Amino acid sequence: MIHRTGKRAKHTIKKYSTVLEEKEKDAEEKNNEEALEETANEEQKATPPSKSKEIDVGKIMEARAKFIPLRLKLEERKYLRLLEAALNVTEYTEKIDDASSAGKAKRVVNQIKELCAVLTGLVLGCDYKRGQELFADRDFEENEDFFQKIFEIGRRHKIMNPEKMRGAYGKLMYLLSDSMIPEVKEMLGFDCVIPIKTVYSFLKERHGLKVLHEDIVLLATMEIIPDRKTRSQIQAEIKRKERSIETLSRKYQSKYLSADDIRHCLYSIGDNNAYLRANRDPCEKMIRYLEEFFNPKDEPEVEYSLSIASGNEGHRLSHDHETQYIYVNQTLKLWREILNDMFKLWTLADQDILSPSNPYRLSQTGQGLHRIQPSPAISREMHRTLFRAQKKAGTWIGSSVIHLGDRNVPNALIFIDKYNQVARILNPICITISRLDDLIKDEGIRKFVEKKFGSTKLCKKTILADFFRSAFDGSGADNFYDAGSCIDGRLTSAWNWCSQIENKSYFPVFLLAGFTGFDGGGW
Repeated sequence: MIHRTGKRAKHTIKKYSTVLEEKEKDAEEKNNEEALEETANEEQKATPPSKSKEIDVGKIMEARAKFIPLRLKLEERKYLRLLEAALNVTEYTEKIDDASSAGKAKRVVNQIKELCAVLTGLVLGCDYKRGQELFADRDFEENEDFFQKIFEIGRRHKIMNPEKMRGAYGKLMYLLSDSMIPEVKEMLGFDCVIPIKTVYSFLKERHGLKVLHEDIVLLATMEIIPDRKTRSQIQAEIKRKERSIETLSRKYQSKYLSADDIRHCLYSIGDNNAYLRANRDPCEKMIRYLEEFFNPKDEPEVEYSLSIASGNEGHRLSHDHETQYIYVNQTLKLWREILNDMFKLWTLADQDILSPSNPYRLSQTGQGLHRIQPSPAISREMHRTLFRAQKKAGTWIGSSVIHLGDRNVPNALIFIDKYNQVARILNPICITISRLDDLIKDEGIRKFVEKKFGSTKLCKKTILADFFRSAFDGSGADNFYDAGSCIDGRLTSAWNWCSQIENKSYFPVFLLAGFTGFDGGGW
């Protein structure tokens, strides 16, 4: 039926000779050679000797590598599936986090041992020989290394893939947090937690940190983005990247560090670059849209003014056009800074949650029963990040309060989860705006857009103006005293806008662009 509705009937036959095929092949090879020469020249221009550079690449790469987890190997992925299966069937949080705390330490120990027993059984089913070793004496203390390894794999995988383990990761972290309580650890008889493996720790242990000081490490870890590039350009970039990886792996392989290990580290850094493009870059795009369509230097149209008034249309703040422009700009740039350092913040959050000297208490927060736990490490880093953003901005509009360890943001795990939603909020908007020009090539859609909004540009301005007004208005809290203009409240306002998108006049445009929701499952 789909084929019948297409334009296949209008297709014409064109004879294709072998001579033409050979000519096209020669032309393509020539283009590839030209592209390779061009990229080689660019490489020479982009990577001059490090002595003439003001930027120390090695220092920057080392600082980044300290917080970039190693990507999982095949064997580790097998254990990851076992861990996820065990966590999906356990009811750990339901049994432990209740109003009654009587005999809690004993209940925690029993639940952890139950999970370890499930893991052991799953290992036996997948690898009989390894399972037999675990079952030999049924002593969990003797298998401490195995359980530490499998729990570390789960934590490392989640940092590199925030969209994965959305239900299981919370159980894992709460379980490990409970295992660090002194009386629980004493009753359990072994430690469940080890540091997360990072690119830096892996290379340092094997005397290979010099790899990160080569200028071509930037080429070896770059992400190939196909946008607005010909096939020959993409192929040339891929070959250049592969050559850089092979050069580094051959140059620095030793008895401590194999060529495959070096490749593995470079691919892990590349994964971090891919994460930044998917999560940080939407903030860059929204800043560009804000500056392009709503610059306060230009006289704002009344219909597309960003000014808001408290009490009107649910707004909690009162800003004129220029003030709201600055407020939104500052917020987007702060989000960009946070997402740029997200791996570092996640590592610090891991430390805060699993610190034995950092106890939590159960409390009703208005959004259910939560573990309220101080987060000193991530709080210090967030204040540094905020200070950098304020210094760049010059003047700061709104509150500078960072909620951590209170009823608004109970613990570091909730904090990380909140800021992982930024890309899920901004990406659908960026995709809709970018796809609109292609959508109006269809005559019916073009007529709809022109009738509803006047033009494609005005349609984009309508979407963006409403987002910049309603998603940054201090609304969304369950009472008048929360949300507002604080650092946490800015994201709460954006969530509130997401919940109301179905009532917007431009919602059909989102649907035409392929929108299915803000949970990351669509597109």
